[in-house]
Parts: sequence; structure tokens; C-alpha cells
Amino acid sequence: MDTMNVPIFIGNGKMEYRNIPVPNLEDENDVLIQVDQCGICGTDLNIMAVPPAHKAENNIVIGHEAVGKVVKVGSAVQKLKPGDRVVVAPRMNCGECFYCRQGLVNQCIDYKTIGTTVNGAFAPYLCAPQRVFYKISDNVNNDNAVLFEPLSCVVGAMVKASMQIGDNVAIFGAGPMGALFAMVCKAMGAGKVIMLDIAQSRLDFTTDKGIATASINVKSEQWKSELFDICPFGVDIAIDAVGNQIMSCVEISRRGGKVILFGLRPNDSQTITQYEITRKDLSVLGSFVGLNPFEQTIKLLDSNTCDFSTLITHKLNLADLEKGIELMRSRAAMKVIIEMD
Repeated sequence: MDTMNVPIFIGNGKMEYRNIPVPNLEDENDVLIQVDQCGICGTDLNIMAVPPAHKAENNIVIGHEAVGKVVKVGSAVQKLKPGDRVVVAPRMNCGECFYCRQGLVNQCIDYKTIGTTVNGAFAPYLCAPQRVFYKISDNVNNDNAVLFEPLSCVVGAMVKASMQIGDNVAIFGAGPMGALFAMVCKAMGAGKVIMLDIAQSRLDFTTDKGIATASINVKSEQWKSELFDICPFGVDIAIDAVGNQIMSCVEISRRGGKVILFGLRPNDSQTITQYEITRKDLSVLGSFVGLNPFEQTIKLLDSNTCDFSTLITHKLNLADLEKGIELMRSRAAMKVIIEMD
């Protein structure tokens, strides 16, 4: 039987490389793909943190931001065939729980996820049910397609934001997710797009690449004044792509504005002043992975409106996955892509 050498998550921030069998079809609805690339996600960093900020089963392959080619399909698969290029929507809802029956499939309480509960895509091959795969055209190169999954989360959040043309937007967190928000906002016709972070290198990256209109380092005691110099009444939409910036978003939002809470920091606690939210008549909206944003995201990629691959700063081999994780954790990299050997 053919084998593949892959990194296996063994808990406590560690992984080890093992030879395991190449997966094969186990169900008539399964699809086997050959993975071309898989991006390192903030979720992967959280899985590898000690203590972990995101749960994953021990003894599995992590990774879920994949692009690849179909190798084999089960007998019941009708929409895909060998040779098709596909991307991965990794979260598999049960379809039967209370929330799934309410249409809130992103809130499923009995879900499985590629790369956290079942084997993921930091591997040469991935086998999963056909419903997780979305076909992409040859019009979309791999470097853009590999960002499908994080981009879909942004698309889902922006549907909730109901942004109007000309709206000024502030984004806390100038990492890959914040940068994707900025690119989508600009594509949607935002006025000013302002990035806020403590990492000057990432702020410089977003302005040098033309991703953001302006950037502000929140280490500065005058950061709020700097923002109000740009938007005297505050921003129309404030996005927390970090996970612990709700009050900063509230403070810089104009009256009647919107706050989008996107980042996940489960181990952080915050003090919230409800009066500020109520008095300013703000709409505060949480967004978790997006509610079926996948077809919209495919169309956005196919349009080539944005070159999302601008965010990729490093490409590494699978053997260097841990190096890539450290590059992103230290902010020495913006986005790291793992290419299969």
C-alpha cells in the first residue's frame, strides 16, 4: 500500500512525522484529492499553542486551507471528476441538530472539521465527502485559490456588515485576516480603510502593498487622535479581527455605526461598557466562519477583482511546517503556504 510522510499532531504543541497509508475512498460520496498547497491558518497556530487556544484531536493531520486536484471519486459523486481543481470548505455540519434545522449550519453542535477532528490537508492527499469540495476554474491560480477558506470567512462577515459604498472602515489586526478584510472592503467600494495593530512591520506591509489607505500603531498614546484626524466623527464600520478589541471598536465608531466581532481569543476576558454601545446606537454583530459564503467566494475569486496572493510572503515544503508556524507566530511572515513535495 502506498504511504505518505506527514506531520501528526500529538498534543501539547507538538507534532511528529509519520508514514501513514494514502487515504482511500471509504464511502460512495467520498472524493480523494491530491493537495497542491495548504495555507497555515491562525487556527493552526492556536492548535499548536501551549496551552491550546483551539482544540484538535490528537494523532491527526492538521491543516484545512487547501487547493488540489481530484484523483478519484466515489460511485455516488456526480459534480466532480478526476482532474477537477478544487478548494476545501472544511467544516462539516451534521444537518440534524437544532441549529442545522434552523438554517444556522455554522452553529452546528455536532460538526466535524477537516484538520481538527478528522485528518486535514498538510499532506499530499486528502479524502473527504464531496460536499466539502468546491470546483474552481482555471482562471484562478493556486496562490489565490489556497486563500479560499479564510476569504470565505471574511465574505460571510461582510454580508452581515451591510457596507455601503463610501463607508470608512477600521480594522483591528493587520495580519492575514485583517488584510483580507481590507482587500474585500476596498473591492466593495469602501472610502477609507484604516489598519490598526501593534506590529509595525505588518502595518507597513498593508500600506506598502496598497491594501490599506492608512495605518495606525495602537502602541502610540495618540492612536485615537490619529484616527479621528482621518475620520472626525469616527468610522462607519469597525472590525475586530483580533478577538479582544470590542471596546476599542466601540470607541472609534461613529454614532449609528457597526461593530463586527470576528477574531477569536477564547482565553481573553474584556471589560465592556454597555452605556457606550447603547448611547451611540451601535449595531454589534458577531460573525463565526460565515453562513454559507462559499459560492459567493468562488465568484469573487473567479472575477480576479483582487490579487489576494499579495499576502503570501513565504512558501515552504511540508517538512518545514513547524518553521512556517514559527514564522507566522513571530509575525516575521504575513501568510505562509505549504507546498506538497
